[in-house]
Amino acid sequence: MTAATGPLETRVDRTRCVGTGACAATAPADLTLTADGRAQTLRRSPSDLELITEAAELCPVEAITVHRADTGEQVAPLY
Repeated sequence: MTAATGPLETRVDRTRCVGTGACAATAPADLTLTADGRAQTLRRSPSDLELITEAAELCPVEAITVHRADTGEQVAPLY
């Protein structure tokens, strides 16, 4: 898990998403697959940092990222 503090936001790059569904299965309160099979956020600020971090790290094409809302710094996935 990251050591992020303060408000966070989840971003999904739908052009990169390949629709594996691992993200929505891992963090169903925050992510879903739409009718076109691509991920979409359900809320801008994640409800569970541990689950959304895991979802971002599981994405094979790094389409999901978590950022500090105030600075834009990426906190997940970590490189």
